Amino acid sequence: MKKFIFMGAIGLFLLGSCNSKSGENHEGHNHKTESHNHEQEDAHGHEGHNHEHEGHEHEGHEHEGHDHGHEGESREGGTDEIILPPAKARAAGVETDVIEPGTFHQVIKTSGQVMAAQGDESVAVATVAGVVSFRGQVIEGMSVGKGTPLVVLSSKNMADGDPVQKARIAYEVSKKEYERMKALVGNKIVSEKEFAQAEQTYENARISYEAVAKNQSANGQIVTSPIGGYVKSLLVKEGDYVNVGQPLVSITQNRKLFLRADVSEKYYPYLSTIGSANFCTPYNSKVYSLKDLSGRMLSYGKASGENGYYVPVTFEFDNKGDIIPGAFVEVFLLSSPMENVISLPHSALTEEQGSFFVYLQLDEEGYKKQLVTLGADNGESVQILSGVKAGDRVVTRGAYQVKLASASNAIPAHSHEH
Repeated sequence: MKKFIFMGAIGLFLLGSCNSKSGENHEGHNHKTESHNHEQEDAHGHEGHNHEHEGHEHEGHEHEGHDHGHEGESREGGTDEIILPPAKARAAGVETDVIEPGTFHQVIKTSGQVMAAQGDESVAVATVAGVVSFRGQVIEGMSVGKGTPLVVLSSKNMADGDPVQKARIAYEVSKKEYERMKALVGNKIVSEKEFAQAEQTYENARISYEAVAKNQSANGQIVTSPIGGYVKSLLVKEGDYVNVGQPLVSITQNRKLFLRADVSEKYYPYLSTIGSANFCTPYNSKVYSLKDLSGRMLSYGKASGENGYYVPVTFEFDNKGDIIPGAFVEVFLLSSPMENVISLPHSALTEEQGSFFVYLQLDEEGYKKQLVTLGADNGESVQILSGVKAGDRVVTRGAYQVKLASASNAIPAHSHEH
């Protein structure tokens, strides 16, 4: 019994001694670990390193501020700036000009028609009755000279007979009768009145026959062009039957043309101030200026037409270009002048979703897109109300080439990286 008690006491003693040593070892281990950590921090200068890193970050912040300044320059000259080298600009046909205020006329925009001037047109008519056959190829717009054969009128196999042969027979019979009476009138065998009637009949027959005989051919009567010019219109077709005096072909000389503009009644008070006009043709979209065509205003109507509410304004001008008489055109009537107006040609404008833009040249290779507000339009140039000012250099030709350079981003903007 004593032995078991003794063994239990020894066991409790050993257990308590082990726990005490384990606690001392654990505390010592933690202490050593903390000491080791402090030594590492001291050895590596961890806190000092953090301080230096913070300083480094401060320097880096200053560098970012420097970069921010460059970004501001790029935004002004890079993000909005379009870079197009001079060589490529010249190859693309880009042209620039410095804006200078000038005179710009108020504009009345309307429609009208180009017409042949009076006295510059003539019509070839049928000299005899017959069936139409064109002499060679006669087409509208072809050039013809005075006396050029246009149409052959044939009367063969017709009940009325050949009018030329009939005119010849009438002429020969009246001539014989006239010569017979001429010999008898001296002897008072025929009266003066009878002789005068015979003479009149003979002269009429002679004139009729000579008129048709000079253009007679084996195929029929030839109708020639009365003037030199251009075939305006063919008034008959191949195989048509025509009577004497019926129009066949219309010829125009096109030396002088009329421009008739139909103006709304609301502009009537301004018609007295109109001095000139521009017009645009639908077949080539070219704008013609009457100033360049020696044009002048002939008159303007004092009343509107019976079938509308428009007042006619008529101009006369030289046909120096490829202007077709009869064409309907868009007319820009130039009224009172306005001074110190900024205007640009149509070629300087680009359109995007109903807004209009121009391109300013900033330097030798830099361009900037600029929104503008438009005013009056005279067909050639447009009044600029806002967006540009005097002294700005603007792209006047090749604006769409600059726009394509902007859209493609083929050439990057200035990055200020050196």
